[in-house]
Amino acid sequence: MSPLDALTEALGPAACLRDEADIAPYAVDWRGVYRGAPTAVLKPADTAQVSAALRACAGLGLAVVPAGGRTSLCGAAVPMAQGPASVVLSLERMNRFRSVDPLDNSLVAEAGCTIEAVQNAAEEAGRLFPLHFGAQGSAMVGGALSTNTGGISTIRYGNARDLVLGVEVVLADGRVLDDLRRVRKDNSGYALKHLFIGAEGTLGVITAASLRLYPRLAKRETALAAVRSPHEALRLYARCQESGAELVAFELIQRNCIEITLKYGANIREPMALSTEWYVLIEAASTHASIPVREALEAALMAGLEAGEAEDVVICESEAQRQNLWNIRETFPEASRVEAPGLPTDTCVPVSAVPEFLERCASLIATRWPEGRMVALGHMGDGNIHLSMKGPAGMTHSELAALAPDFEPQVSEIAVELGGSFSAEHGIGQSKRASMGQLKSPVALDLMRTIKAALDPDGRMNPGKVLPPA
Repeated sequence: MSPLDALTEALGPAACLRDEADIAPYAVDWRGVYRGAPTAVLKPADTAQVSAALRACAGLGLAVVPAGGRTSLCGAAVPMAQGPASVVLSLERMNRFRSVDPLDNSLVAEAGCTIEAVQNAAEEAGRLFPLHFGAQGSAMVGGALSTNTGGISTIRYGNARDLVLGVEVVLADGRVLDDLRRVRKDNSGYALKHLFIGAEGTLGVITAASLRLYPRLAKRETALAAVRSPHEALRLYARCQESGAELVAFELIQRNCIEITLKYGANIREPMALSTEWYVLIEAASTHASIPVREALEAALMAGLEAGEAEDVVICESEAQRQNLWNIRETFPEASRVEAPGLPTDTCVPVSAVPEFLERCASLIATRWPEGRMVALGHMGDGNIHLSMKGPAGMTHSELAALAPDFEPQVSEIAVELGGSFSAEHGIGQSKRASMGQLKSPVALDLMRTIKAALDPDGRMNPGKVLPPA
């Protein structure tokens, strides 16, 4: 019996894709940068089948690459091109909600539920699941937790890690760790769930999670402010924080990002005359309709105008206006890809260091690659700015990458020098393994390798991801 026959026998024909055409979508990442050659794609329907799959793969010596919505930007969910024989383990069929408890402010979702489906389930229960990012319609719970994704609401609710009460994980040998308890206090030893959140499937496969819910927001107020520089944006952020406006998001957007989105986005209107180089998209909200959110935000912005922290302000008067502002922010990644190839980064620095970070990156580009242009937007409220360098018109992505192969490493070095991280919310995958080796503490790497060896002694769980070669 061949290895594929053994897998088909263990899981059933519907859960083991073997035809090349069926496998092809799982062999390439979302950006088309990373490609692998999986032996098969396994699509288990429940935790028992995941356990059986991992036991079978262990016996056959096959590596396992877990996959969810496959929206990873770092090549985490496809096999290594030159790696060991691997199968992709897709969790997409595991898309059930095991429980929703509005009194407990929690729900238990399987790994294949999309983030948007979790939001909708929470909404139906009169609650809010606050994880919010551009790919939420296709990104799945397992992948979002495995990369500890962030998003626009981190300043209020935290990253994915902060929204997890418990997890269910299948280990490399097929054993199931059931740690789905929904309690807020548990001091019974090591917090094992945090080993698997952010591990990108290198330690085990998350199959379900207990997620934290919140009261629904009764009021939202959204505004766009024009600022001269990130320094003024930082001062305006501090003012809004202290205003009592209950911030949910504070996004910094470079003018060229708005221009690119207006050029390529559908049904997007210019929100104001673009008179400055930088803009901030601000959202404040309250769970209580009686809280004067608009008044507090308006007062802070008017004071910011008087103090010279803002040059112009638009406060939304309708949901259509609000949606237009968020469409600008959320449509940019796709519009940017149409505009020209770019070299993206995903770093985080202390909030107070954002202006210096941007100044140093702008200087780096001007000095090393004057033909390039900086494009930056991101979550100023948590220090995570998505900065990229666009090449000149007519240049291909491969040409740009060849021109500036050390662009991302140098931006990452700047972030780390300022007390930040070279990976904020997208993970490590294949693309940032070199940075892990160069910028991560050697002690931290030793500890991570020790944990990896303990939980996956044969190195079969998502090989070639996260940890650099020893």
